[in-house]
Amino acid sequence: MTRRTDDALPALARKHLPEEIAERWTGLLRPSLRLDKPTGTGRDPVVGRLGGLPALPEDQEWPVWEGYGPLSFIGSLDCAALPSAALDIALPADGALLFFYFDGQLDDGSAVVWPGEPETQAGARVLHIPADVPVTDRAAPAGILPYPEVPLTARVETTAPSPWHPVVHREFAPMPEDHPLHDEQFQDALWDHFDGTEHRIGGYPTPVQDEVEYEVAQGALGNPPPEDPRIGPEALRWVLLAQFDSDDDADMMWGDGGVLYWLIRPADLAQRRFDRAAFTWQCS
Repeated sequence: MTRRTDDALPALARKHLPEEIAERWTGLLRPSLRLDKPTGTGRDPVVGRLGGLPALPEDQEWPVWEGYGPLSFIGSLDCAALPSAALDIALPADGALLFFYFDGQLDDGSAVVWPGEPETQAGARVLHIPADVPVTDRAAPAGILPYPEVPLTARVETTAPSPWHPVVHREFAPMPEDHPLHDEQFQDALWDHFDGTEHRIGGYPTPVQDEVEYEVAQGALGNPPPEDPRIGPEALRWVLLAQFDSDDDADMMWGDGGVLYWLIRPADLAQRRFDRAAFTWQCS
């Protein structure tokens, strides 16, 4: 859920919620970087791209899911070009972040990468290539058709948690069905903030179905039943690293208008342990 002006979400909360609840809810808002296509004015610096070919070090093997095959290259981000000082997560100051995913090109979508089956997490990968490491564009392996290259710019945008997000539950529990955050007019006003494709770094994920933090938490805990009391606290340990929406310009369609999500624990992000990032995806 996103804002269009600096004070849009706080104003929306004041309009639809009791004062005390509005203030507490506003305190949960988090900054993100919305990744958009350049407007063509030349004033929007390019910070990354969807698709194309990845620039990899000579000794870096193309990511492969053992037993299934090579992953597809989803996109890359220039960490030095990102306005990441505005975020509340510790992105690298330089180098590049590269995202790969086993998208079904080799098996017609038979294998699914899913946090509930931790062994499938090898089907999604994040690489950080330091700025001082020489790289060259790498041709895609046989059977992998690269996605069309689409440049991306970034702008700071505030995000809000949905009423079912674990931070909302922590702040407001217990939450009966008639809680003000479940008010239909408030929810409709929040939905009005969605506009177009949402590629994003940091902030709250935009779930297509349930909260993605719960999915990742269940996987991290070995897939216990949903009522397991450990899931809520574990979900609070994960933050969004990146999400990539379906995108017609890049010929990317994740199921039925779905979204790819990479989440990570802040301590792992600070230590640049991108191998510990978790992946999930949702579609309608």
